[in-house]
Amino acid sequence: MAAEDPSVSGVSGRYATALFELARDEQSVDQVRADLDKFEAMLNESADLKRLVRSPVFAADAQLKALTAVLDKAGIAGTSAKFLKVLTANRRLFAVADVIRAYRALVAKFKGEATAEVTVAEQLSDKNLDALKAALKSVTGKDVALNVKVDPSIIGGLVVKLGSRMVDSSLRTKLNSIKNAMKEAG
Repeated sequence: MAAEDPSVSGVSGRYATALFELARDEQSVDQVRADLDKFEAMLNESADLKRLVRSPVFAADAQLKALTAVLDKAGIAGTSAKFLKVLTANRRLFAVADVIRAYRALVAKFKGEATAEVTVAEQLSDKNLDALKAALKSVTGKDVALNVKVDPSIIGGLVVKLGSRMVDSSLRTKLNSIKNAMKEAG
């Protein structure tokens, strides 16, 4: 399965495939995805946790002890916790973000979903998110899961990446196009 999807390859792809197959056998695919999403959110919010995950300075046992405390406090248990501990014991925790991304791709393929990366200037309302999902579903014919990232530097509009396609309707890009056109004219 991993060989068919170019986004799921390398070390992270092998770990994600193993986790996916285990979760599928245990019928806990959605629970594992929710736990990994929770861990990724914690990782994005905490510089200390990022340092713990990425730094090779920590010994494996110290990293495992700290990770266990974080997982216990977050309520992440079962297959997800065991998997993150295996990554740590194998000194591969630095690749956890890629593993999570690859796992999501495997789940989406398994469920017949597509995943779109959406960048917006400010958080979208539920109504706008639903409208965007509906528009993308009409284009792809599949349910579309959205990974929304807020980036105020795009000023307005949005950037949507779906598979190999990208639509950039951000105000920043439009202003840059006008700027370049004015340079060429003048």
